[in-house]
Amino acid sequence: MTRADDILRSIAFYVAFYGGTVLLVLAAFVALAFGRRPFTAVVLAWSRWHRFCVNHLLGIRVVIEGELPTGGVLVAMKHESFFEAIDLPTVLDRPAIFAKAELLRLPLWGKIGRLYGLIPVERDQGAKALRQMLAAAREQTATGRMLAIFPEGTRVPHGAPAPLQAGFAALYKLLGLPVVPLAVDSGPVYHRRWKRPGTITIRTGEAIPPGLPRQEVEARVDEAINALNTVPDQGAPA
Repeated sequence: MTRADDILRSIAFYVAFYGGTVLLVLAAFVALAFGRRPFTAVVLAWSRWHRFCVNHLLGIRVVIEGELPTGGVLVAMKHESFFEAIDLPTVLDRPAIFAKAELLRLPLWGKIGRLYGLIPVERDQGAKALRQMLAAAREQTATGRMLAIFPEGTRVPHGAPAPLQAGFAALYKLLGLPVVPLAVDSGPVYHRRWKRPGTITIRTGEAIPPGLPRQEVEARVDEAINALNTVPDQGAPA
């Protein structure tokens, strides 16, 4: 049952975060005139503004378990809500993120995403899309950035199983990077219209070396990213 204070907190969150998003998107375009570093700083400020609103308006605490990765790795993260997609620049150091191509077609925000380093994922273009993703990924790793991907391909309700998308194994094989899995349990408190106070945990799994057979790497990633995925969520998603 939704409580009145959850509704009030959520409304305050929506007004503050999305109002701030409009201002920070405009600020990002202005920052571009001053170079890449100021632009990236504004993008990070947007992610940190989201975290601030999550902490102080929604009453959600974020806990990090384990040592977060750095450098040239492929981070594979569980995806239960928009929380982790927005929070990634706060958690990691300038990750280049694989994202649905539809998001990069949004007015203004999509252009900001491309300039930051989001790599579009075109699900219906097969080998052509894989080649494009691979080229973009290598361009980003050449600058020292890590890559981040949601290997299930979309948000999955907490407690529900989901297969990894074939594109993940292909990228793992062709990029030749170690994989660091991240588990997250944002669904029960965040993936709903009226969000709840509580705790979101991000847990780092054991690094997986490159060169493993597809079946083995998929099994290890699937187990690691679902390490917190233990209690089914009964709430209605936002």
